[in-house]
Amino acid sequence: MHSIFPTITRFSDHHNIHLRRYNRHRLSHPLPPPLPPHHQSTKILHLPHNFGISAIEAAQPLDYKSKIFERITKYKTLKIGIVGFGNFGQFLAKTLVRQGHTILAHSRSDYSAIAAELGVSFYFNADDLCEEHPDVIILCTSVLSTEKVLRSLPLQRLKRSTLFVDVLSVKEFAKDLLMQILPLDFDILCTHPMFGPESGKDSWKGLPFMYDKVRIGHDESRVLRCEKFLDAFVKEGCLMKEMTCVDHDQHAAESQFITHTIGRILEKLDLDSTPINTKGWKGWIWLLNR
Repeated sequence: MHSIFPTITRFSDHHNIHLRRYNRHRLSHPLPPPLPPHHQSTKILHLPHNFGISAIEAAQPLDYKSKIFERITKYKTLKIGIVGFGNFGQFLAKTLVRQGHTILAHSRSDYSAIAAELGVSFYFNADDLCEEHPDVIILCTSVLSTEKVLRSLPLQRLKRSTLFVDVLSVKEFAKDLLMQILPLDFDILCTHPMFGPESGKDSWKGLPFMYDKVRIGHDESRVLRCEKFLDAFVKEGCLMKEMTCVDHDQHAAESQFITHTIGRILEKLDLDSTPINTKGWKGWIWLLNR
């Protein structure tokens, strides 16, 4: 049986060797002399009364919260440019501004005073509007002027992924025009709010809104942007109808053509209600006064 004592002895010898080396080192490198008494007194630093310490770490939580709030706000709202700020453009702007969206407007006529009342930034020059890089451009122009207006826009000043939205009542025409003129990088959403400043002046609840996602990029940000825009009409209670532009025009040919044609005829006749109206006559009067 082996004893453990030799091992302990060897360890002690090894320790003693290091201790002797340490002592020799102390002798060859003595400690510095102590400081004179006048240098050992405690120094008191006197600061001016207006001196303040700025702790950036303390501000970071608040800064983080503000950044999160900005991201949430940006996610919920859009910067929308309205090209053609006539009656319908103003009609849409009122609701979009109320929802918190940032609205920019451009038109051939001077609507700057009306825009200021609505909380909309008005731009006389289309270049200035496009340089603001709106997320969405809504074309609120007439059918006849849409092509001319679209070709006049400085598209090179917009973000390459800008979403273009039209609100024309004829959808195949609008779709073909947008796809022909706009570069492939731009997104296209064809819509038709089936209401206007008169029928939707009190509420949009229950009013149909047709849309066709003609060309929407697959990036999550572009998909969300399109959904955010459509959500503006969902919030107002619109009946959202997704269909192709071809189907829309087929339905419109069957319903709107008859409605508008008969309506124009009745309008020319200047008809009034009578004390002995039949139900059928009341229906025509209601159609005339829509």
